Amino acid sequence: MPIATPEVYAQMLDRAKAEKFAYPAINVTSSQTLHAALRGFAEAESDGIIQISTGGAEFLGGQHNKDMVTGAVALAEFAHIVAAKYDITVALHTDHCPKDKLDGYVRPLLDISAERVKAGRDPLFQSHMWDGSAETLADNLAIGQELLAKAAAAKIILEVEITPTGGEEDGVSHEINDELYTTVDDALRTAEALGLGEKGRYLLAASFGNVHGVYKPGNVVLRPELLKDLQEGVGSKYGKASPFDFVFHGGSGSTAEEIATALENGVVKMNLDTDTQYAFTRPVVDHMFRNYDAVLKVDGEVGTKSKYDPRTWGKAAEAGMAKRVTEACAALRSTGTRLK
Repeated sequence: MPIATPEVYAQMLDRAKAEKFAYPAINVTSSQTLHAALRGFAEAESDGIIQISTGGAEFLGGQHNKDMVTGAVALAEFAHIVAAKYDITVALHTDHCPKDKLDGYVRPLLDISAERVKAGRDPLFQSHMWDGSAETLADNLAIGQELLAKAAAAKIILEVEITPTGGEEDGVSHEINDELYTTVDDALRTAEALGLGEKGRYLLAASFGNVHGVYKPGNVVLRPELLKDLQEGVGSKYGKASPFDFVFHGGSGSTAEEIATALENGVVKMNLDTDTQYAFTRPVVDHMFRNYDAVLKVDGEVGTKSKYDPRTWGKAAEAGMAKRVTEACAALRSTGTRLK
């Protein structure tokens, strides 16, 4: 069962929360980066999450049409086949989808999974993300209610981002300022609108100073201890301990202490994209620089086929990204936790 069923995905998340570890959620943009992620999980003996952003899906759809749904469906179907060769379990997820892209991405994908479930099959994706962080919280939660109902009917978990994450991700950007911290009132309004599981399961991307992309230490002030305040503030009202399953966005550059605090306070999923992009590209750059005359037909020469063959530098790229995934598993304490 390399691609998790809805029941197994729920089990994965419950186990992560109970044992205080999190799954790396790796953004992929090609069959090769998919294999790199799967390989990294397998080498770490960790289950994990594979995710596709709107930009990633558009890229996967091909530059002729740039169709996000086609790209996402194609890679998901490919993953269902190739993941069977890896001795781990993964869930398929779609990353950040803002309001203006819902009709061209998440809603059609929900419909596809609903038809699969109606026919007695599992959904194509196990979770989808609604990024309403650019909207007012009222509008964000209203759309979240609609999407959660559709997701629950299709046996899918919804991820919601209720307040901004700084930086830029696929065209959605927010300033780095004091608005990057979710309040207890924000969390209470979320629980009131979306429930605490009775209306459908969801993951919550709360903000505690998170910033997408690359940043140097000192430029961003992360406060993962804030997640404990949200858990306790909502939990005390509803009589439910640790009610939220949190997602850690903008984790690149985080310290081990910050990650550990986030895990202790209910983070079950942490997104990785910037770091794995670099880990994939760095070996390619090294190969090209070291073999400049061989990969180019310089001064009328013919180059060296074995050096510009995409398989040559592609293998190094896959290995580099897989290594970064195994490091993420170690940092998030998921190493060796795969379902037996």
